[in-house]
Amino acid sequence: MIKVQFHGHACFSLSTAQHTIVIDPWITDNPMTDLKADEVDCDYILVSHGHFDHLGDAIAIAKRTGATIIGVAELATYCANNGVKAHGMHIGGGYNFPFGRLQLTPAWHGSSVLGENIYLGCPCGFVINLEDKYIYHAGDTGLFGDMQLIGNKYALDLALLPIGDNYVMGPEDAVTATELLRPKTVVPMHYNTFDLIKQDANLFKHKVETTTNSKCHILAPGEEMTI
Repeated sequence: MIKVQFHGHACFSLSTAQHTIVIDPWITDNPMTDLKADEVDCDYILVSHGHFDHLGDAIAIAKRTGATIIGVAELATYCANNGVKAHGMHIGGGYNFPFGRLQLTPAWHGSSVLGENIYLGCPCGFVINLEDKYIYHAGDTGLFGDMQLIGNKYALDLALLPIGDNYVMGPEDAVTATELLRPKTVVPMHYNTFDLIKQDANLFKHKVETTTNSKCHILAPGEEMTI
């Protein structure tokens, strides 16, 4: 059994009996989170790209917990240079970790330390294999046709998709992404954190469940589900 808990914006934790993985842990200054950064305990941290609302507290959490940060090579090197354990990968590559297999997918976005304009490689998404379940975290991305390849390769149990528009897919494109990916369940993310990305998640749920074969589960920060 995998516990999937939403912590606001694009941050999730995935917990099994042996491992806890945290994805995109922007917690400090996140107006929608249920956590404090010093409450997070995990052994792996996945970071989809270098923007502040995704890299977030990853380095501080890794320093405190000893967790390994996983991301594309440039981002992982940046984290390692800041004194933490890091494992660099790249788009299309996979690796067998103690928790299971991880493959990086494309994401159409940017990736830098904003303000300092430090380039941190390509943005990415993640396909995570835990206990024979497949979870896709799309990262920050627009719609792209190769999502169909991801859906063809993996029988996805869960897809975590941005719906906020402006910086990422809007709800209509996220419904199309659901059609291409064909997950059993989709959870919307990356919306309502700021006025610029306000969306009606219930309308997205209605469209997903009336036009695709997937179910939609809306999680508020702090809420969890199991798969």
